[in-house]
Amino acid sequence: MSNPAPGSQGESLIAQGCPVSAGSSHVRLDTPSFAADPHRAYAEMRRHGPLVPIELAPGVPATLVIGYQVAMQILNDEPHFPADPRRWEKTAPADSPMVPMLGYRQNALRTAGLEHERYRRTIMAALDTVDMHKVHGAVARAADALINDFCERGTADLRTDYAYPLTFRVLSELMGFPEDAATAAYHGMAAMLEGVGAEEGQQRFVEALIGVVEQKRAEPGDDLTSELLKHPDGLDAMEMVNQAALLFSMGTEPTCNLILNALLLLMTDEQYGGEVLSGAMATRDAIDAVLFEDPPLANWCASYPRQPQLVGDVWLPADQPVIISLAACNNDPSVVGGDRRGNRSHLAWGGGPHGCPAQTLAQTITAQGIDLLLDALPDIRPKVEAQQLPWRQGPFHRALAALPVEFPACPPMRLV
Repeated sequence: MSNPAPGSQGESLIAQGCPVSAGSSHVRLDTPSFAADPHRAYAEMRRHGPLVPIELAPGVPATLVIGYQVAMQILNDEPHFPADPRRWEKTAPADSPMVPMLGYRQNALRTAGLEHERYRRTIMAALDTVDMHKVHGAVARAADALINDFCERGTADLRTDYAYPLTFRVLSELMGFPEDAATAAYHGMAAMLEGVGAEEGQQRFVEALIGVVEQKRAEPGDDLTSELLKHPDGLDAMEMVNQAALLFSMGTEPTCNLILNALLLLMTDEQYGGEVLSGAMATRDAIDAVLFEDPPLANWCASYPRQPQLVGDVWLPADQPVIISLAACNNDPSVVGGDRRGNRSHLAWGGGPHGCPAQTLAQTITAQGIDLLLDALPDIRPKVEAQQLPWRQGPFHRALAALPVEFPACPPMRLV
């Protein structure tokens, strides 16, 4: 990816003061222009080198890593780049929407060392019990019912009519969440991701999960929440809430966005779409292309160095977030080249001791959800040009606000 040439659109972005402002030392990631075209922003950022000073929100400075090799160094160096944010949290603005999103949690994402190992161990043990036949059944039931709801209309919004309710239903079933608790948890999590009503969203999220954990303690079932409760490490009530919250949040929102981003590629790129529909290419290859180009969590994997750290020729401040731009690193010109088909060296699942433990589950839900939709509606296509599609604001995700489509109307499938 090359830097914008003089007089190009890149120069007009700077003239607008967003996302890279000519007189500013920090790049803003919470702007409409960044959400609309982050790859232009990443191209401009490369003028700074692999480490870019950013603001996650007003008054919340951080460093964004956009170089692949530097990212690998940091992801695999937990002693110098721990994921525990407690010292940062003491200095962060108390009312910042980033505190609910990045603040300390008793879970495998926001801890380090032995504490992290304990929480990750419980999650890995629970995930090891997942029956993939049960997953396939849950995806098939949800997909068939959802497609039947809109197939006679000849039009749909694949976010609200398909990808969101699909991942929501599947994860709720796997976690053993009642529908009302799952709904409250999902909307609370979405508020935290977007930074709008984040504190209230966090409260709704936690309250919903407390109720689920209490119910599962009294009446355990065949689900992930009950498996977490069974673990010999003996998580207490809030530790349980935090592990359940992590599994649910990472299983719903990013998976929903991965389905949408992959469907957009398949509907707008003749090579990928044609080859997947003809069987010449596996859906998994198209998903990996999206995980390289537009991973659903574009900027993530936060760490918080406890002392100033020298990386290359740049000193990173102590107790300030270091965020890995998974999207920018995947497309780093120093490592990009050749045919990526079958190449899974992307960082979309993170890396090092905090790499995503649920990759197989997320990939299964995504691939099956896509295949079932395209099998039922092979002539589906976007209703608007890809450049006109709205993207949700927020520094962390790459998420479509809507994906309106049209297709030849057809009768509902007979469900068995």
